Amino acid sequence: MQPAQLQTVFQKMRQEANKVIVGLDEPFELLAIALITGGHVLLEGVPGTAKTLMAKTLAHLVQAKFTRIQFTPDLMPSDILGTSVFDMQSSQFYLRRGPIFTQLLLADEINRAPAKTQSALLEAMEEKQVNLEGEHHILTPPFMVIATQNPIEYEGTYPLPEAQLDRFLFKVLVPYSPLEVEVEVLRRFHQGFDPHRLEESGIEPVITAEQVVQLRRLVNDVVVEEGILTYVAQIAAASRRSPDLTLGGSMRAATHSLLAAKTFAAIQGRDYVTPDDVKYVTPAVYRHRILLKPEAEIEGLDADAVIRRLLQQVEVPR
Repeated sequence: MQPAQLQTVFQKMRQEANKVIVGLDEPFELLAIALITGGHVLLEGVPGTAKTLMAKTLAHLVQAKFTRIQFTPDLMPSDILGTSVFDMQSSQFYLRRGPIFTQLLLADEINRAPAKTQSALLEAMEEKQVNLEGEHHILTPPFMVIATQNPIEYEGTYPLPEAQLDRFLFKVLVPYSPLEVEVEVLRRFHQGFDPHRLEESGIEPVITAEQVVQLRRLVNDVVVEEGILTYVAQIAAASRRSPDLTLGGSMRAATHSLLAAKTFAAIQGRDYVTPDDVKYVTPAVYRHRILLKPEAEIEGLDADAVIRRLLQQVEVPR
Protein backbone atom coordinates (compact mmCIF):
# COMPACT_ATOMS: atom_id res chain seq x y z
CA MET A 1 0.00 0.00 0.00
CA GLN A 2 1.28 3.46 -0.96
CA PRO A 3 0.61 6.84 0.72
CA ALA A 4 -1.93 7.62 -2.00
CA GLN A 5 -3.86 4.51 -1.00
CA LEU A 6 -3.66 5.50 2.65
CA GLN A 7 -5.11 8.87 1.69
CA THR A 8 -8.00 7.05 0.01
CA VAL A 9 -8.61 4.94 3.12
CA PHE A 10 -8.69 8.02 5.34
CA GLN A 11 -11.05 9.85 2.99
CA LYS A 12 -13.42 6.88 3.09
CA MET A 13 -13.24 6.85 6.89
CA ARG A 14 -14.10 10.53 7.02
CA GLN A 15 -16.90 10.07 4.48
CA GLU A 16 -18.46 7.27 6.53
CA ALA A 17 -17.96 9.13 9.82
CA ASN A 18 -19.82 12.14 8.43
CA LYS A 19 -22.95 9.98 8.35
CA VAL A 20 -23.10 10.14 12.14
CA ILE A 21 -20.71 12.93 13.21
CA VAL A 22 -21.38 16.53 12.23
CA GLY A 23 -18.93 19.45 12.45
CA LEU A 24 -16.09 17.62 14.21
CA ASP A 25 -13.73 17.13 11.28
CA GLU A 26 -10.52 18.11 13.06
CA PRO A 27 -11.11 16.14 16.29
CA PHE A 28 -12.03 13.04 14.27
CA GLU A 29 -9.01 13.52 11.99
CA LEU A 30 -6.72 13.67 15.04
CA LEU A 31 -8.35 10.51 16.42
CA ALA A 32 -7.67 8.70 13.14
CA ILE A 33 -4.08 9.97 13.07
CA ALA A 34 -3.55 8.69 16.61
CA LEU A 35 -4.97 5.27 15.73
CA ILE A 36 -2.69 4.89 12.71
CA THR A 37 0.30 6.28 14.62
CA GLY A 38 -0.28 3.87 17.51
CA GLY A 39 -0.93 6.52 20.16
CA HIS A 40 -3.61 7.36 22.71
CA VAL A 41 -5.90 10.38 22.91
CA LEU A 42 -7.29 12.51 25.73
CA LEU A 43 -10.57 14.10 24.65
CA GLU A 44 -11.55 17.19 26.62
CA GLY A 45 -15.01 18.68 26.31
CA VAL A 46 -18.19 19.29 28.24
CA PRO A 47 -20.81 16.51 28.32
CA GLY A 48 -22.90 16.12 25.21
CA THR A 49 -20.28 17.07 22.61
CA ALA A 50 -20.16 13.62 20.92
CA LYS A 51 -16.89 12.40 22.46
CA THR A 52 -18.22 8.90 23.06
CA LEU A 53 -19.87 8.84 19.65
CA MET A 54 -16.57 9.66 17.94
CA ALA A 55 -14.82 6.81 19.76
CA LYS A 56 -17.55 4.31 18.92
CA THR A 57 -17.59 5.46 15.29
CA LEU A 58 -13.83 5.04 14.94
CA ALA A 59 -14.01 1.51 16.37
CA HIS A 60 -16.86 0.65 13.99
CA LEU A 61 -14.96 1.94 10.95
CA VAL A 62 -11.94 -0.31 11.63
CA GLN A 63 -13.95 -3.25 13.00
CA ALA A 64 -12.10 -3.10 16.32
CA LYS A 65 -13.39 -4.54 19.58
CA PHE A 66 -14.73 -1.62 21.61
CA THR A 67 -15.05 -1.43 25.39
CA ARG A 68 -16.18 1.47 27.57
CA ILE A 69 -15.25 1.95 31.23
CA GLN A 70 -17.03 4.58 33.32
CA PHE A 71 -14.42 5.86 35.76
CA THR A 72 -15.74 6.54 39.26
CA PRO A 73 -14.10 7.28 42.65
CA ASP A 74 -14.67 3.69 43.82
CA LEU A 75 -13.20 2.05 40.70
CA MET A 76 -10.32 -0.29 41.56
CA PRO A 77 -7.33 -1.33 39.39
CA SER A 78 -8.65 -4.90 39.36
CA ASP A 79 -11.90 -3.59 37.84
CA ILE A 80 -9.83 -2.54 34.82
CA LEU A 81 -7.12 -5.19 34.58
CA GLY A 82 -8.89 -8.26 35.93
CA THR A 83 -8.13 -10.63 38.78
CA SER A 84 -7.65 -14.29 39.68
CA VAL A 85 -10.82 -16.12 40.70
CA PHE A 86 -10.99 -19.45 42.50
CA ASP A 87 -13.09 -22.09 40.77
CA MET A 88 -14.75 -24.28 43.40
CA GLN A 89 -15.37 -27.15 40.98
CA SER A 90 -11.82 -27.47 39.66
CA SER A 91 -10.16 -26.19 42.86
CA GLN A 92 -7.97 -23.95 40.72
CA PHE A 93 -7.52 -20.26 40.13
CA TYR A 94 -8.24 -18.83 36.69
CA LEU A 95 -7.72 -15.35 35.31
CA ARG A 96 -10.84 -13.29 34.80
CA ARG A 97 -9.71 -10.68 32.30
CA GLY A 98 -10.80 -7.10 32.79
CA PRO A 99 -12.20 -4.71 30.18
CA ILE A 100 -8.71 -3.50 29.27
CA PHE A 101 -8.38 -6.63 27.12
CA THR A 102 -9.87 -4.98 24.08
CA GLN A 103 -8.66 -3.07 21.02
CA LEU A 104 -10.20 0.34 21.52
CA LEU A 105 -10.81 1.31 25.14
CA LEU A 106 -12.92 4.34 26.07
CA ALA A 107 -11.94 5.56 29.55
CA ASP A 108 -14.91 7.81 30.22
CA GLU A 109 -14.30 10.66 32.70
CA ILE A 110 -10.88 9.28 33.55
CA ASN A 111 -10.19 12.04 36.07
CA ARG A 112 -13.00 10.81 38.36
CA ALA A 113 -10.92 7.83 39.50
CA PRO A 114 -8.06 8.16 42.03
CA ALA A 115 -4.44 8.08 40.94
CA LYS A 116 -3.97 4.40 41.88
CA THR A 117 -6.70 3.39 39.46
CA GLN A 118 -5.53 5.77 36.75
CA SER A 119 -2.03 4.32 37.00
CA ALA A 120 -3.43 0.87 36.15
CA LEU A 121 -3.44 2.07 32.55
CA LEU A 122 0.22 3.16 32.45
CA GLU A 123 1.85 -0.15 31.48
CA ALA A 124 -0.92 -0.92 28.99
CA MET A 125 -0.59 2.49 27.31
CA GLU A 126 3.20 2.45 27.16
CA GLU A 127 4.00 -1.19 26.43
CA LYS A 128 0.67 -2.56 25.12
CA GLN A 129 0.76 -5.31 27.72
CA VAL A 130 -0.59 -6.06 31.20
CA ASN A 131 1.22 -7.75 34.09
CA LEU A 132 -1.18 -9.86 36.14
CA GLU A 133 -0.22 -12.38 38.81
CA GLY A 134 3.38 -12.26 37.59
CA GLU A 135 2.47 -13.05 33.98
CA HIS A 136 2.68 -10.73 30.98
CA HIS A 137 -0.37 -10.58 28.74
CA ILE A 138 0.01 -8.89 25.35
CA LEU A 139 -2.94 -6.72 24.37
CA THR A 140 -4.50 -7.33 20.98
CA PRO A 141 -3.36 -4.74 18.41
CA PRO A 142 -4.23 -2.13 17.49
CA PHE A 143 -4.67 -1.29 21.19
CA MET A 144 -5.71 2.32 21.78
CA VAL A 145 -7.00 4.26 24.78
CA ILE A 146 -9.37 7.19 24.26
CA ALA A 147 -9.91 8.96 27.57
CA THR A 148 -12.42 11.74 28.19
CA GLN A 149 -12.58 14.45 30.80
CA ASN A 150 -14.79 17.43 31.58
CA PRO A 151 -12.84 20.73 31.64
CA ILE A 152 -15.42 22.53 33.79
CA GLU A 153 -16.40 20.25 36.65
CA TYR A 154 -13.57 19.78 39.18
CA GLU A 155 -15.51 18.66 42.27
CA GLY A 156 -14.87 14.98 42.95
CA THR A 157 -12.11 14.70 40.32
CA TYR A 158 -8.44 13.77 40.52
CA PRO A 159 -6.01 15.55 38.17
CA LEU A 160 -4.10 13.18 35.93
CA PRO A 161 -0.42 12.90 36.97
CA GLU A 162 2.15 14.27 34.54
CA ALA A 163 3.57 10.80 33.91
CA GLN A 164 0.21 9.61 32.63
CA LEU A 165 -0.53 12.75 30.62
CA ASP A 166 2.79 12.25 28.85
CA ARG A 167 1.58 8.85 27.60
CA PHE A 168 -1.16 10.45 25.53
CA LEU A 169 -0.15 11.26 21.98
CA PHE A 170 -2.78 14.01 21.67
CA LYS A 171 -5.01 16.11 23.83
CA VAL A 172 -7.95 16.99 21.59
CA LEU A 173 -10.37 19.77 22.49
CA VAL A 174 -14.00 19.15 21.58
CA PRO A 175 -15.85 22.49 21.61
CA TYR A 176 -19.50 23.36 21.31
CA SER A 177 -20.71 23.27 17.71
CA PRO A 178 -21.72 26.36 15.68
CA LEU A 179 -25.44 27.07 15.27
CA GLU A 180 -25.71 25.60 11.77
CA VAL A 181 -24.09 22.37 12.96
CA GLU A 182 -26.46 22.06 15.91
CA VAL A 183 -29.41 22.58 13.56
CA GLU A 184 -28.14 19.72 11.37
CA VAL A 185 -27.73 17.48 14.43
CA LEU A 186 -31.29 18.24 15.50
CA ARG A 187 -32.51 17.50 11.98
CA ARG A 188 -30.87 14.07 12.05
CA PHE A 189 -32.34 13.23 15.44
CA HIS A 190 -35.74 14.38 14.20
CA GLN A 191 -35.36 11.96 11.28
CA GLY A 192 -34.73 9.07 13.66
CA PHE A 193 -30.95 8.93 14.15
CA ASP A 194 -29.99 6.85 17.20
CA PRO A 195 -26.34 7.15 18.34
CA HIS A 196 -26.67 3.82 20.16
CA ARG A 197 -27.47 1.98 16.91
CA LEU A 198 -24.67 2.93 14.52
CA GLU A 199 -25.36 0.01 12.23
CA GLU A 200 -28.80 1.47 11.47
CA SER A 201 -27.30 4.79 10.36
CA GLY A 202 -25.81 3.26 7.21
CA ILE A 203 -22.19 3.64 8.32
CA GLU A 204 -19.99 0.93 6.80
CA PRO A 205 -16.62 -0.39 8.03
CA VAL A 206 -13.70 0.76 5.89
CA ILE A 207 -10.81 -1.48 6.97
CA THR A 208 -10.08 -4.17 9.54
CA ALA A 209 -8.11 -3.88 12.76
CA GLU A 210 -5.40 -6.05 11.19
CA GLN A 211 -5.09 -3.60 8.29
CA VAL A 212 -4.57 -0.74 10.75
CA VAL A 213 -1.37 -2.49 11.86
CA GLN A 214 -0.29 -2.67 8.21
CA LEU A 215 -0.94 1.05 7.81
CA ARG A 216 1.38 1.72 10.74
CA ARG A 217 4.19 -0.06 8.91
CA LEU A 218 3.51 2.10 5.85
CA VAL A 219 3.93 5.29 7.90
CA ASN A 220 7.42 4.11 8.89
CA ASP A 221 8.50 4.59 5.27
CA VAL A 222 7.61 8.30 5.18
CA VAL A 223 10.78 10.33 4.52
CA VAL A 224 11.92 12.91 7.10
CA GLU A 225 14.72 15.30 6.09
CA GLU A 226 17.40 16.34 8.57
CA GLY A 227 16.00 19.87 8.69
CA ILE A 228 12.61 18.56 9.84
CA LEU A 229 14.24 16.50 12.60
CA THR A 230 16.06 19.62 13.81
CA TYR A 231 12.82 21.64 13.61
CA VAL A 232 10.94 19.14 15.82
CA ALA A 233 13.79 19.12 18.35
CA GLN A 234 14.00 22.93 18.38
CA ILE A 235 10.28 23.24 19.20
CA ALA A 236 10.73 20.94 22.19
CA ALA A 237 13.83 22.85 23.32
CA ALA A 238 12.05 26.20 22.92
CA SER A 239 9.22 25.01 25.16
CA ARG A 240 11.73 24.25 27.93
CA ARG A 241 13.27 27.74 27.63
CA SER A 242 9.95 29.59 27.40
CA PRO A 243 9.51 32.31 30.06
CA ASP A 244 5.78 31.48 30.05
CA LEU A 245 6.25 27.87 31.17
CA THR A 246 7.38 26.05 34.29
CA LEU A 247 7.41 22.74 32.38
CA GLY A 248 8.15 22.26 28.70
CA GLY A 249 7.79 19.31 26.36
CA SER A 250 9.61 16.06 27.11
CA MET A 251 11.65 13.97 24.70
CA ARG A 252 8.50 11.88 24.29
CA ALA A 253 6.71 15.04 23.12
CA ALA A 254 9.28 15.49 20.35
CA THR A 255 9.04 11.82 19.39
CA HIS A 256 5.26 11.95 19.29
CA SER A 257 5.36 15.12 17.17
CA LEU A 258 7.58 13.39 14.62
CA LEU A 259 5.47 10.22 14.42
CA ALA A 260 2.19 12.13 14.21
CA ALA A 261 3.57 14.42 11.50
CA LYS A 262 4.60 11.36 9.46
CA THR A 263 1.09 9.94 9.75
CA PHE A 264 -0.49 13.27 8.83
CA ALA A 265 1.76 13.50 5.76
CA ALA A 266 0.80 9.95 4.76
CA ILE A 267 -2.97 10.59 4.94
CA GLN A 268 -2.38 13.63 2.73
CA GLY A 269 -0.96 11.26 0.12
CA ARG A 270 2.68 12.29 0.58
CA ASP A 271 5.71 10.16 1.43
CA TYR A 272 7.64 13.06 3.00
CA VAL A 273 7.06 15.42 5.95
CA THR A 274 6.84 19.21 5.62
CA PRO A 275 7.09 21.89 8.34
CA ASP A 276 3.35 22.46 8.01
CA ASP A 277 2.73 18.83 9.00
CA VAL A 278 4.70 19.44 12.19
CA LYS A 279 2.85 22.70 12.87
CA TYR A 280 -0.52 20.99 12.46
CA VAL A 281 0.08 18.29 15.09
CA THR A 282 2.12 20.37 17.56
CA PRO A 283 -0.78 21.94 19.53
CA ALA A 284 -2.47 18.56 20.13
CA VAL A 285 0.87 16.99 21.12
CA TYR A 286 1.97 19.74 23.53
CA ARG A 287 -1.12 21.26 25.15
CA HIS A 288 -1.34 18.60 27.90
CA ARG A 289 2.41 18.40 28.48
CA ILE A 290 3.25 22.02 29.29
CA LEU A 291 2.57 23.91 32.53
CA LEU A 292 2.00 27.64 32.42
CA LYS A 293 3.50 30.03 34.97
CA PRO A 294 0.97 31.99 37.06
CA GLU A 295 2.13 35.21 35.40
CA ALA A 296 1.25 33.83 31.98
CA GLU A 297 -2.22 32.83 33.17
CA ILE A 298 -2.74 36.30 34.67
CA GLU A 299 -1.75 37.69 31.30
CA GLY A 300 -4.67 35.71 29.85
CA LEU A 301 -2.61 33.09 28.02
CA ASP A 302 -3.60 29.46 27.68
CA ALA A 303 -1.61 26.45 26.47
CA ASP A 304 -2.54 26.96 22.81
CA ALA A 305 -1.54 30.64 22.89
CA VAL A 306 1.88 29.74 24.29
CA ILE A 307 2.31 27.03 21.65
CA ARG A 308 1.56 29.57 18.93
CA ARG A 309 4.26 31.82 20.39
CA LEU A 310 6.73 28.94 20.35
CA LEU A 311 6.00 28.15 16.70
CA GLN A 312 6.54 31.80 15.79
CA GLN A 313 9.91 31.84 17.58
CA VAL A 314 11.37 28.72 15.99
CA GLU A 315 12.84 29.18 12.53
CA VAL A 316 11.09 27.11 9.90
CA PRO A 317 13.45 24.97 7.77
CA ARG A 318 13.54 25.67 4.04
